[in-house]
Amino acid sequence: MTINLNKGQSVNLAKQDGGSLTRVRMGLGWDAKIVTKKGLFGGSKQVQRDIDLDASAILIGAGNVLDIVYFGKLRSSDGSIQHTGDNRTGAGDGDDESIIVDLPAVAGSVEQIVFVVNSYSGENFTEIDNAFVRAVDSAAGDTELVRYELTGTGPHTAMVMAKLTRSGSGWSFTAIGQPGQGRVAQELVPLALSAI
Repeated sequence: MTINLNKGQSVNLAKQDGGSLTRVRMGLGWDAKIVTKKGLFGGSKQVQRDIDLDASAILIGAGNVLDIVYFGKLRSSDGSIQHTGDNRTGAGDGDDESIIVDLPAVAGSVEQIVFVVNSYSGENFTEIDNAFVRAVDSAAGDTELVRYELTGTGPHTAMVMAKLTRSGSGWSFTAIGQPGQGRVAQELVPLALSAI
């Protein structure tokens, strides 16, 4: 059963049977807005342009960035986190980009994993519809555990979507939705640090 979160809400991640999760896939999806363009001779047509959003994971421990996983570095240094690749359009249904986290393999120094998204092509979020982030149990057939649907648009080009926080022997998921500016993951480090 999926838990739908609002901005600022948290939930402990656990299997539906109460056991510990081992592999979580963070999926990010979005659509470019469809706009109506007026033609030269009075007609109109609906147009949807490609928007290149990039999902990244910023690994934080003791208030410092320990590693960044993004389209240019698809695997964390400890091998526990893998980005599945870049989607440059947002076309299609479902997850447009995914980051897989092998929770037991995450280095003990990592206290939080902050998931950010940025518009590499520079468009702002007024041009984006249906953005969401979700966590699925990839060891159990991609069972959706939690989902956060983005609400509101604005002139920002980046956003902290969510974070995973180490809590005892498990992890919790927090929906954040904090807007910011940046075209690449490295520019979002101050934004990610402000979300911890």
